[in-house]
Amino acid sequence: MVHSEHNRSKNSGGFALIILGALLLIIGPQEAIVPKSMSIATWIVGLIIGGLGFYLKFLRGRTKQQ
Repeated sequence: MVHSEHNRSKNSGGFALIILGALLLIIGPQEAIVPKSMSIATWIVGLIIGGLGFYLKFLRGRTKQQ
């Protein structure tokens, strides 16, 4: 018997968001790539995207199990 729970994809894209957030944090302070006026915004967006990816990858599954 096939259950819909087993057929669902568990890939939420969280790992890709973590990588994207880390890349934004790396390129944020480099003035050659990002203008100085955008540097703070790049850091903030990198933290938000990385935090969202961390939640999707690690924390959301633990809250469902409890």
